[in-house]
Amino acid sequence: MDEIIAKIDDPEMLDQIEKIIPFHGYLSTGAFIGLQILQIARKLLDIKEDDKVYVTCETFNCLPDPFQILCGCTVGNKGLKMLDYDKMAVTINKAAEPGAKSVKAVRIILDPEKTVNYPVFHAWYMNERKISHEEAISELIKAGEDVYTWKFVDMPVPVKNKKDVAICKDCGESYVRYDDEDLCKGCYSSD
Repeated sequence: MDEIIAKIDDPEMLDQIEKIIPFHGYLSTGAFIGLQILQIARKLLDIKEDDKVYVTCETFNCLPDPFQILCGCTVGNKGLKMLDYDKMAVTINKAAEPGAKSVKAVRIILDPEKTVNYPVFHAWYMNERKISHEEAISELIKAGEDVYTWKFVDMPVPVKNKKDVAICKDCGESYVRYDDEDLCKGCYSSD
């Protein structure tokens, strides 16, 4: 992998890779795709280093990690939402202005109609044959933004309700109640 990384001449990207590797464990193709998507989004949305961003990843595999380590987007701080769609797609937006009902976002996908122009990488993406991360990332470095498609979308800003903490009538544990249920989600779903 070192000789692949040596092909990268962007010092900012190299710095980001150095942060991703210990977090993810190695530089996977999926994590590298996440890094490229993040760079595209930063440019399209004029995201600065200290801007709060929100990310919706459409897969659990590798892709979310660069957003966690480089943007501080986590499930716990509600900066990272993950959908189990198994798609190489991410929607990114900056924090909304106070009182806004929606915010401009960009949805970026790894586009198979474009990856076909990079046969080795396309074979990795479509799982046509075994391709090493080194080979796939090498192709991605050559491709740059050419393998991605994006469109701007409006993301609704969620209304933040006051927490209503209650004691579950079944298990006796405290939980956050969002409606008039007397049972926590765990007990309600087990009925």
